[in-house]
Amino acid sequence: MQTPRPSLNALRAFEAAARLRSVTAAGEELSVTHGAVSRHIRALEELLGVTLLIRGPHSTDPTVEGARLAEGLAAAFARIQASIEELKPGPLTLSCSTSIMMYWLMPRISRFHERHPDVELHFDMNFGRYDAIRDKIAVAIRNSMIKPPPDVVVRELAVEHIGLVCSPEYMRSARLRSFDDLAAARRLAPKTRPQAWHDWTSAFGYQGEELSVSDYYDHFYLMIQAVICGLGVATVPRMLVLDDLRSGKLVAPFGFVPGPYKLVLWLAPHVSSRTDVRALAQWLSEELKETCGNEENVSAPPALRLQDVVKVNSGRRMPATRSSVKLPKEDGA
Repeated sequence: MQTPRPSLNALRAFEAAARLRSVTAAGEELSVTHGAVSRHIRALEELLGVTLLIRGPHSTDPTVEGARLAEGLAAAFARIQASIEELKPGPLTLSCSTSIMMYWLMPRISRFHERHPDVELHFDMNFGRYDAIRDKIAVAIRNSMIKPPPDVVVRELAVEHIGLVCSPEYMRSARLRSFDDLAAARRLAPKTRPQAWHDWTSAFGYQGEELSVSDYYDHFYLMIQAVICGLGVATVPRMLVLDDLRSGKLVAPFGFVPGPYKLVLWLAPHVSSRTDVRALAQWLSEELKETCGNEENVSAPPALRLQDVVKVNSGRRMPATRSSVKLPKEDGA
């Protein structure tokens, strides 16, 4: 008896619908109509003699048989794409969050282009998981709080340093001299890391009044802009504010300490041996290690008084660059 041979279009339509849990979304991904996807799936179910999808009012879920088929098809399509990439490499795509792109990568990427002028580099603004083959992402900068996909190569780079930042004007108006003054400050946090203040209090060993969040912003880059505009104080990764600290737009009254997370690279295994991928990974490793390992004091103004700042566990004391700020005198004071 001859084995039924479904069309490739039907298999692609079903795999996309099962993965996206939506016939409409599958049609958008494949650039065909909702009706075309439905017809392909019905024809596939009739040919195989099994129900592959359960259509609901809000989602389309695969059956047990459908999930098994979808998993096999996803692996097969991924292998086809990987084979094509090996024969005819496409542009090199780097994925990172919009905040890292704006505040860290863009001010430095010219150095990569100067070193590797022939590499065509594309960008994907994303901070979560992805399918390296389907999404055509070769390298990604990620935080270790995000669980990596099972097929990527993970390269740890450095511990992420975190600290509080605000504008010089806000530091003066809020009179941020010590940890005690934070209770009256307007405390900002990003929705992408709602536990940011808890991470900071744990890293610094803070034992004062509980510091709840006053305002949330959708992303780090929006929150940092709010801080620059004097809307409050926020805890941020140092790598995102280095340039603003150096320019004087921001100050870090209590400096920075190692936080609970690390910066990592995710490398797609099917392209990791490409020369351009290795070059980008090497350059990113060097730049990120320099950024995260650089202990230059760009964080705190001079004239700090250690005894006003440290409220930490077990009497632990911090270096002077992490202590409190003696505020400049106001005009006429």
